[in-house]
Amino acid sequence: MTKRVVVTGLGCVTPLGNSVAEFWDGLKNGKCGISLIDKFDTSEVKAKVAGQVKNFNADDVIGKKEQKRLDAYCQYAMVAADECMKDSGYKTTEEEATRFGVIVGSGIGGIATIEEQGIKMHESGPRKVSPFFIPMAITNMAAGNVAIQVGAKGICTCIVTACASSTHCIGEAFRNIKHGYSDVILAGGAEAPITKIGVAGFCSARTLTPSEDPLKASTPFDKNRAGFVMGEGAGIVMLEELEHAKARGAKIYAEIVGYGATDDAHHITTPREDGEGARNAMLLACQEAGIDAPDYINAHGTSTHLNDAMETRAIKDSFGDKAYDISISSTKSMTGHLLGATGAVEAIATVLAVKNGFIPPTIGFETPDEELDLDYTFNKGKERDIKYAISNTLGFGGHNGVICVKKWEE
Repeated sequence: MTKRVVVTGLGCVTPLGNSVAEFWDGLKNGKCGISLIDKFDTSEVKAKVAGQVKNFNADDVIGKKEQKRLDAYCQYAMVAADECMKDSGYKTTEEEATRFGVIVGSGIGGIATIEEQGIKMHESGPRKVSPFFIPMAITNMAAGNVAIQVGAKGICTCIVTACASSTHCIGEAFRNIKHGYSDVILAGGAEAPITKIGVAGFCSARTLTPSEDPLKASTPFDKNRAGFVMGEGAGIVMLEELEHAKARGAKIYAEIVGYGATDDAHHITTPREDGEGARNAMLLACQEAGIDAPDYINAHGTSTHLNDAMETRAIKDSFGDKAYDISISSTKSMTGHLLGATGAVEAIATVLAVKNGFIPPTIGFETPDEELDLDYTFNKGKERDIKYAISNTLGFGGHNGVICVKKWEE
């Protein structure tokens, strides 16, 4: 017998704010969290803007000494996990610890640490490399550190599927609870890629926008879209078996009812133009949920020409004429693309959209694209009763992840 899985806690660190309340307020009001990069000198790279985390302070969660031993992506994850735990009201007990898990991913891991220590070795020799280099750099340490932080002794793993990482983490956590292996799992992702080498790498791959105007840089579904904007941060959700949540009187945001995971089997960076992989992932999530089509889609919507055209085609192929009745938005227009954290942050946006009956906007729109004719909720959000919503995340390597969220009802 399968179990029902609900969302009972949320936590995030984003370019729109370092709490769920700030993040949601920014989304509702169409605030742009993108700004000129100030983390390093951008004179030698073509990309000048990013969705940077601002005014971040981990002191209340992580001691000063420990912060020096943690890459920024881990710090973001731990602060988001702390908010999520407090929001959920869940208290870890020794009796339940082995039924409490953590599945937190990252696309790149500690790239700032890798860059810093690589320079140090080049300039001063191998003996100057920090003894904390490896545990600061490896991609699983957000999950490991969060598990230590909250005392979770159940499943603890890290899924790395580029930009689809945290959607796959949430999807696999959903399945783990649905089939009875765990009662509670903190799931999501974290990323801190806005470093010179990180930005330079994506610039060389010709994926980032050359725009220097933060308000016009990330413009999903606009005819003049010219590349994505890098972002950083973390999103953590608490997934919980329904009866377990009810027994402790937890508040319930929404229910997770479907998950789809596929691959394009096509190209390491370029999506299939026909959108077959994305279409199949959406259909799998909706089939598991038992629906023909959702009311809302939080699109991957990266603001690259290929992605937005492909995703639109995939939505039409998935839902036929019903595609025109679906409200769609890309919150990347406000946050940039948080890579391995993007799926979790957008899952939070999707959960809150369902709970509050509100479609966040796709900001920055100016010029219609005749190929893209769906309802993308341009520039201003709107109220709508949402029973089912899906969140799409599509990563390098052809990885596709989709989760389906249902409005909470007994």
